Amino acid sequence: MTQRDPPGPPDDNALIAERRAKLARLRESGAAFPNDFRRDALAADLHATWGGKTDEWLTANPVRVRVAGRMMFKRLMGKASFAKLQDSSGQIQAYLQADALGSAYEEFKGFDVGDIVAAQGVLMRTRAGELSVRAESVRLLVKALRPLPDKWHGLADTETRYRQRYVDLIVNGEARQVFETRTRVVRFLRNFLDALGFLEVETPMMQPIPGGAVARPFVTHHNALGQDMYLRIAPELYLKRLLVGGFERVYEINRNFRNEGLSTQHNPEFTMLELYQAYADCLDFMGLVERMVQGLVDAIVGARSLGYQGRRIDFAGPFARRSVEEAIIERNPELDRAQLRDAPYLRSACARLGIEPGKDEGAGALQMAIFEKTSEQGLLQPTFIHSYPTEVSPLSRRRDSDPFVTDRFEFFIDGRELANGFSELNDPEEQAERFLEQVRRRSAGDEEAMYFDADYIRALEYGMPPAAGLGVGIDRLVMLLTDSPSIRDVLLFPQLKNLPAEE
Repeated sequence: MTQRDPPGPPDDNALIAERRAKLARLRESGAAFPNDFRRDALAADLHATWGGKTDEWLTANPVRVRVAGRMMFKRLMGKASFAKLQDSSGQIQAYLQADALGSAYEEFKGFDVGDIVAAQGVLMRTRAGELSVRAESVRLLVKALRPLPDKWHGLADTETRYRQRYVDLIVNGEARQVFETRTRVVRFLRNFLDALGFLEVETPMMQPIPGGAVARPFVTHHNALGQDMYLRIAPELYLKRLLVGGFERVYEINRNFRNEGLSTQHNPEFTMLELYQAYADCLDFMGLVERMVQGLVDAIVGARSLGYQGRRIDFAGPFARRSVEEAIIERNPELDRAQLRDAPYLRSACARLGIEPGKDEGAGALQMAIFEKTSEQGLLQPTFIHSYPTEVSPLSRRRDSDPFVTDRFEFFIDGRELANGFSELNDPEEQAERFLEQVRRRSAGDEEAMYFDADYIRALEYGMPPAAGLGVGIDRLVMLLTDSPSIRDVLLFPQLKNLPAEE
């Protein structure tokens, strides 16, 4: 081994056994896991308030503090030692001297990196100029039985980071920043909508009929009711019931569940923002999305552009707007736009493009198959795609001037859909027909087709005002704003397949 080679990974079993022995001695002394220490300062606040003060000033004006956190670093130097304590805000160094601490200094020598430690003392600066706490007392609050990943090998395996997020958050400051940004994103969206007079509400997560999206639901059983229930795939139909009831601006930041595959963009449990506004249409909501996204980027990034996975995304606006058919022709100029609503022509085009649609798909579904295969990935900059076929938009209002399409849009960045909005269908008889078509598709084997929701039709029969609705993918927004390549990077606990003998 050369001088520069890192040591091999430590024997965790031996380290754990040694730590368990230390804990056993603590139990015997009655000092294991105390909960009577109360800190009065966080690391970041200490650096912000006192970081500019000299050691001479701190000596002349003693600042007494009580700090606690996980010990991330420890260096013994005979009668003086250093430790780095990490709390939720950052790290602060503790300077420990045998003369000041007495027997507690000997106890500190037995503390391990990863332990949760408390220290009380006065602020100082070391010879290297680092703000530190000159400890007058030190205590072990929690004995960590498992060692943290060592500084050379770290927590490098991506799947281990997802499975043991608690360790990832301890050792990976960038991971903590991702989830702090996620909180800021949700807070901004709430504040944005609250300022516009929207009311935040909650709707059922277990539903007798899954609705509001074309997706395969998770099924469970309610024993007391003796009936199957479904984890919601979307809150849409309940939120629109509230429009019927007179709440004219509502939103929900909700968990949805769809029994689908896993990928870098999909998790079976995910977070959506859904909002509905009476006396608005899809054009109004395209404008709302543009203002909301620009404001969000301003708040999180502090600029109107950002880098994502090596590509530059510009949010200066105005955002591009194209119809589905325009987007198809732009990427497939050889196609005849005059025949884009002719099913046989589209089916032959699909064959040439290597697309295998279902045998019963109409022209609208065939259009979408071509769009998804050839057009989506090219939508790098913020773009609204509008005028979706009625066939694939069972809850959207049909356009008066062109019944083949609906007043619906999807919002794309970097080839990913981030939002879906439309003018709402509020004609109960047409909605019933759309539901019946979905039932026919389900009977033909489409497990993602919608159910017939008779109560929702009854609600519409009382009269729902003209309205627009919008769904925004929170997880994908956070991916974009944190330069994260996978949805798992922005979920604290993503879904993973169980290991064969997972402990």
